[in-house]
Amino acid sequence: MFSGIVRTVGRLLDSVEQGGDRRVAIGFPAGSIGHPELGASIAVNGVCLTVVAASGDRFEADVSRETLARTTLGALAAGAPLNLEPALRVGDPLDGHLVSGHVDGVGRVVAIEPAARSLAVAIELPRELSRYVATKGSIAVDGVSLTVNAVEGDVFDVNIVPHTRDATIIGRYGVGTTVNIEVDMLARYVARMLAGGANAT
Repeated sequence: MFSGIVRTVGRLLDSVEQGGDRRVAIGFPAGSIGHPELGASIAVNGVCLTVVAASGDRFEADVSRETLARTTLGALAAGAPLNLEPALRVGDPLDGHLVSGHVDGVGRVVAIEPAARSLAVAIELPRELSRYVATKGSIAVDGVSLTVNAVEGDVFDVNIVPHTRDATIIGRYGVGTTVNIEVDMLARYVARMLAGGANAT
């Protein structure tokens, strides 16, 4: 589990096809996420990946075909910046919201406007996910825990304060940027309960 509070911005060093899926190599600023251990979970742009090799300021992880199909990771080129967050440990503060690292779909930035010192960012998400997004609810965008300001149809708005803009890859977004979306897991459970039926409990 993760909190959606990005620890640092790393970079994609390499992405190599291996038997239909990929192995990625990711670099990070020394000491920013500790010393990743084999088997550890790290959220990479909101995608939970398992460390299969690590040395110094880099680690490697395998990315399955399912993950490549459901996220933006397969489309990234070497040098692409990446939001990184190690898994929560017992006793860590939960400053964002509970994030599983299981991406639900890919959204697209449709507008970016200045809002005083912040940025107002509008993101279109897949229609099947819109029912799980509510005003003042939580959502993870590329692994960043954000509060939804407004929802209209399949588009939701978030406000990006200067710290989040500077500490994550969101400051690099432009109109058309594709992003990994994970809806609030509590919203999923509530929707299922309200739907009723034999499998609702």
